[in-house]
Amino acid sequence: MKVFSLFNAKTKKGVEGRTQSLNRIKTAFSKDDRVIWMHAASLGEYEQGLPVLEKLKEEFPMHKVLVTFFSPSGYENVVKKTNIADSVCYLPFDTQKNISEFLAQINVELFFTVKYDYWYNLLRELKNKGVKVFVISALFYESQSFFTLYGKWFVKQLQANVDWFFHQTKHSYLLAKSLGLVNASVTGDTRFDRVKHLKHRDNHVELIEEFIGGEKVVVFGSSWNAEEKIAKMIYGKNQEVKLIIAPHDLKRVENLKEIFPDAILYSNLKNSQTLRLSNAQTLIIDSIGLLSKLYSYADIAVVGGGFHSSGLHNILEAATFGLPVVFGNQYRKNPEADNLIQSEGGRSFENENEAAEFVLFLLNNEEEQKRMSENAGKFVAEQPDSSELILKKILSF
Repeated sequence: MKVFSLFNAKTKKGVEGRTQSLNRIKTAFSKDDRVIWMHAASLGEYEQGLPVLEKLKEEFPMHKVLVTFFSPSGYENVVKKTNIADSVCYLPFDTQKNISEFLAQINVELFFTVKYDYWYNLLRELKNKGVKVFVISALFYESQSFFTLYGKWFVKQLQANVDWFFHQTKHSYLLAKSLGLVNASVTGDTRFDRVKHLKHRDNHVELIEEFIGGEKVVVFGSSWNAEEKIAKMIYGKNQEVKLIIAPHDLKRVENLKEIFPDAILYSNLKNSQTLRLSNAQTLIIDSIGLLSKLYSYADIAVVGGGFHSSGLHNILEAATFGLPVVFGNQYRKNPEADNLIQSEGGRSFENENEAAEFVLFLLNNEEEQKRMSENAGKFVAEQPDSSELILKKILSF
């Protein structure tokens, strides 16, 4: 990483950020503070762990909270807006010296990592100090290193150092059990707990209704190039539908302005005349934090990341509002995508043309759109209260 940071700005941020981690916790905690520590690889894992962290904080209000990240994308998004953590920093590089020095500064009573970010020295040193160690929303799959010839060594470390695995799926649970990781239970995906609350909050976004003007709406959430191609195809074949595009990175806004020269930017909505608002077909979201609210205005959602290896973005935020969800078929690490498809609330496609044609079909088929909408909403609503199940088990320790 140190070598790669010379050529990559994101990696450089992570390397430089780690030099500040020790000072951050020294400032935030005294040796007498009792600490709950959550580690997440990046932003997605943080969102999965947060419902559990919130419940633990309710249960232990006098404990302080530490959140660490491996990735700059997680750290930079959370450090600016979190109000639950007393300190947010990068996880030190996993050498015995780094970890021992880090742990010597804080009195950790409970630690959990999210999904599958395991670090040998970290877990070993935590266990040596008598800390209770858990894995939240654990996800095992066949191509992991645990199932290779040298995977037994990794498994032994997990057997020795992790008190309990909370699995997202039964498949993950059975795979882990086949390795001998038997301290485990299936508790589901904690992200469902979080998205269930979204539809009951105030989801009003200023001037969006004026832009929609009573027409049908397709929201493109966290779009990449592939999803923007889909939007362009729909734009060319259906002049009545309203398109709202929220790119995964605001750097894509300039590209979107070239693709849709007649589009309105969200930042310019207040300066647009009502007549122009209702006549415009495309709205480009050039600010962050609005996407989950925008889904409440949609009839159909197209979620980004599934047409390439970068990883599918959050489809549950759309599904909780009872939307048919359309996405690409490259989502190996997203079991919720398969489950949503099986529930007939979502569809995945191999290429952009097929996805665009299906969206156009739904726009002209009220009955099928309604059926998928009901299935998507039901799929989310019927999921178990995962974080409550996890909390009860943790308290038993």
